[in-house]
Amino acid sequence: MPLPLIIGGIAAIAGAAGVGSGIHGGFKMKSASDTMKLAKLTQESAIKEFEMRNDQTTKIMDILGNQELHILQSFNEFSSIIEKIQGRPEFKEYSINGVNLPEYTAEELKKISAGAGLLIGGMGGAAAGTAGGFAAAGVTTSAVMALGTASTGTAISTLSGVAATNATIAAIGGGSIATGGGGMALGATILGGATLGIGLLVGGVIFNITGSKLSDKADEAYLQAKRTEEEVGKITTYFNELAEVASNYNESLTNVEAQYRKRLTVLDHIVNTSNKTMWSEFSEIEKKVTENMVLLVGLLYAMCQVKLVLKSDDEDGINTVNSSEIYETTAKAKELLDNMKDAA
Repeated sequence: MPLPLIIGGIAAIAGAAGVGSGIHGGFKMKSASDTMKLAKLTQESAIKEFEMRNDQTTKIMDILGNQELHILQSFNEFSSIIEKIQGRPEFKEYSINGVNLPEYTAEELKKISAGAGLLIGGMGGAAAGTAGGFAAAGVTTSAVMALGTASTGTAISTLSGVAATNATIAAIGGGSIATGGGGMALGATILGGATLGIGLLVGGVIFNITGSKLSDKADEAYLQAKRTEEEVGKITTYFNELAEVASNYNESLTNVEAQYRKRLTVLDHIVNTSNKTMWSEFSEIEKKVTENMVLLVGLLYAMCQVKLVLKSDDEDGINTVNSSEIYETTAKAKELLDNMKDAA
């Protein structure tokens, strides 16, 4: 075969191979592009789902946290009234029909009330989820911390407004009741930011979700997006459980508070309007109102102590809902209210 024809044949084959290589390269580029688009869509969809669930849960938790704070703040009014009653019993028996409640003193209630008032005062400029974070950690403990000392050594009681709120949250973050972990370091990261409530309510895993950026490599980006989707699925399950539990707890707390507020108004009228300050002057009905008030305060005191969220042992894990203690306290509240039905 003449040399030109041989060379021409080789060139044709080489050309065909080049076209094939080009087609294959183009296919790979399109495949990578499609993979990146799918990864981005998966990631964005997961984040959108997370944000929606987080917003719903945060609102419910904030309602609960604010309600508990205002209940604790009202304890100062109850303490002031009860201290005016001379010759009253010590009310050492904080129980009714076997339902035992925590003991407390008027001094304790005033401290808790002052701490709650301090936190309420700083809530105006705080991020969404702050009150919910207090509920997660136990509002009573949060209020006590507000009159304690922050991990920086600064007395929280000397601070005011948002500074006091921030210091208390940071203390919660590093204390034994932590729901977010990390103390002041965590506080510096999340205070005043949109992740405040999420970090306290969910746990460290949230920072892996909110801070993640997709890789610029298609396959890695897709795997990363799928991991995000999986983590969001776990968080969504957690959010659903927390939201349901918080809603039920809020309903129980509202029922108890209604009975408490009703009797607080009656007791205020007895002592401050009718000027009855001697226990011996009280009628049997008035004595029963006072005794039931003491029990209701004990119950509310206990309910506001409950931590709705338990910190995960895994630094990057998801926290757990404190379902057993919540259920036990709710059952106790129902039993106490049933026992008080039709009573003064």
